[in-house]
Amino acid sequence: MKEKVSIVIPIYNEEESIPHLYAAIKDVMEKLDREYEIILVDDGSRDKSFSILSEIQAKDKTVVVIGFRKNFGQTAAVAAGFNYAEGEVIITMDADLQNDPTDIPKLLEASKDYDVVSGWRKNRQDKFLSRKLPSKIANWIISKVTGVYLHDYGCTLKLYRKEIVKNVRLYGEMHRFIPAMANWVGASITEVETKHHARRFGKSKYGISRTIRVILDLITIKFLQGFSTRPIQAFGPAGLLSGALGFLMALYLTYEKLVIGKDIGGRPLLLLSILLIILGGQLIGMGLLGEMLARTYHESQSKPIFIVKKILGR
Repeated sequence: MKEKVSIVIPIYNEEESIPHLYAAIKDVMEKLDREYEIILVDDGSRDKSFSILSEIQAKDKTVVVIGFRKNFGQTAAVAAGFNYAEGEVIITMDADLQNDPTDIPKLLEASKDYDVVSGWRKNRQDKFLSRKLPSKIANWIISKVTGVYLHDYGCTLKLYRKEIVKNVRLYGEMHRFIPAMANWVGASITEVETKHHARRFGKSKYGISRTIRVILDLITIKFLQGFSTRPIQAFGPAGLLSGALGFLMALYLTYEKLVIGKDIGGRPLLLLSILLIILGGQLIGMGLLGEMLARTYHESQSKPIFIVKKILGR
């Protein structure tokens, strides 16, 4: 029996696109010999999106509509879709018709061998300076930082196995980093070329403020990737280095004062040495506090520090 497919689509002010998107997805899925559901998450739209979704759901029981009380953002909408999805395979895509539902079979075919299949908009139909160039730079940086090399982190059209995403907790703008987080739990990842269309209706929701949030979340991802269970190793080396430099400076100034007899009271180096010693102590203290918080977090929730893929011969 083939696995059930859940298609998760975050929606925000896409009243014109919804009917076309729904028709295109139905046309593709009805040709596939497998059970499916379409989960449409309305992220607090201010137009008629939710009423249109309600009308569609009333006529089609394969459709599930989730309506937020307000706009919580794309990551929250994706997380809600994951929570309510019943399929063993989950596909995410945008609602603006720029992703093409006809690529769904290609993702499903690749999922036979991989846990995560990421879409790659190789011939992206967006403006070069405002969208394509920043995206290329961002994808290179994210790949270098996370160690998971993809051409197109920003493409929402992706496929995930449910057992992978159920271990991923999303917040901020982290939906685009799911492949990197899936890699932490040992997921196999591949990338397939997908079609991309110019936006037909509405306007883009992306702006410079979102780019800033993505950068901050990338820093968070890097920290969580390397030090979520051992924060002392992130702050400790910097604290020891700072404290050691401060101590050496103070030792040198002590030598000048006691042996050579120089006046060190107004020396900037004295203030710097004191600052470095204090900073070193603070960094080590932060690392120790982080260790305590990490231990409390994992122990209070019985949260595992490992994930088992398979057990043979219990």
